[in-house]
Amino acid sequence: MPNNLEARVAGALTNVRNPRVDNDVISAGMIQDLTVGDDGRVSFTFLLGRDDSATLVREARAAVREVEGVSEVKVKVMEPGGPAESQQSHAKAQPGSVPAPPQPDELPNLGYVVAVSSGKGGVGKSTVAANLAVSLAQQGLAVGIMDADVYGPNIPRMLGVNKQPQIRDQRIVPLEAHGVKIISLGLMIERDAPAIWRGPIIMKILQQFLRDVDWGQLDYLLVDLPPGTGDAQLSLVQTVQVRGALIVTTPQEVAIGDGLRGAKMFEKVGVPVLGIIENMSFFLAPSGERIAIFSSGGGQRLADELHVPLLGQIPLQAGMTELADQGQPIVIGEPESPAAKAFQEMVGKVRKKVGGKSVKLPVLG
Repeated sequence: MPNNLEARVAGALTNVRNPRVDNDVISAGMIQDLTVGDDGRVSFTFLLGRDDSATLVREARAAVREVEGVSEVKVKVMEPGGPAESQQSHAKAQPGSVPAPPQPDELPNLGYVVAVSSGKGGVGKSTVAANLAVSLAQQGLAVGIMDADVYGPNIPRMLGVNKQPQIRDQRIVPLEAHGVKIISLGLMIERDAPAIWRGPIIMKILQQFLRDVDWGQLDYLLVDLPPGTGDAQLSLVQTVQVRGALIVTTPQEVAIGDGLRGAKMFEKVGVPVLGIIENMSFFLAPSGERIAIFSSGGGQRLADELHVPLLGQIPLQAGMTELADQGQPIVIGEPESPAAKAFQEMVGKVRKKVGGKSVKLPVLG
């Protein structure tokens, strides 16, 4: 579970900057093996290059000592590319250089890790993630959903869970609803607590959700990301091999433009875009008429520009929001409705793009 003292220690280290690279020591990859005990004892390895000033080590130690609750600070200084670093990194740094960003791990017990992302907020990304997860579980797959939207964690409400996860054998036990295992920061903080965190803290939380949660053996892990192209997205792809990304948009041009930027971000970090999901595509009137409330065709235009398929068009539906507030995804609350059927049709296309039921993690090129 996220450790408040650990978060404050990492935050203090982000205030120590290396002028040679114009970055803080955590973002520059100079801090490794950061451990914060319940008794306030802190230890970490400081990777000091030949061209870096030794005062950085003293500044880092002093910054941590100033954190309330810290009782002891132990720092191990090593040169980049030394034996300890070689065991932790896939790419060995050259002596005197700042280490490369961490390489993603293969965590086969998570099955296929699929990011659900959007360029902007308000397009229904979490609604899509929740219904897609439940639809996969309804097909007999072992499914988890990780709510990585640290600024607006809505998955617990949408899936009807609100208890704090338990700790068993020093691992976090995910909650479960509708056959889906769930972890979210929203289960661990007060409802009105603002998440005012920098990138390193977000990375630590995501790493903990991926590595310290007792997921068991999954077929799919869906990751509901915050809108945009920020720290959470980069932290995810640096921590675990992501099989692909689903981009959620509405037909509006403003959403399409933001969705395009989000998709290009995944392409730049080597994560393939599996396809586009257009939410709020139309309103289906009782007469059967399709009414394009938010314009039309935007999802297909985005898919064409990215050369990926349009995997689904989810209609607006009366009562869908109320069901979500009650913890009932539309595929559970009204399984015969047009929106539910659109999700059920879409899940087969997603499985085909991802690669079927096999949990063997493919090597990404």
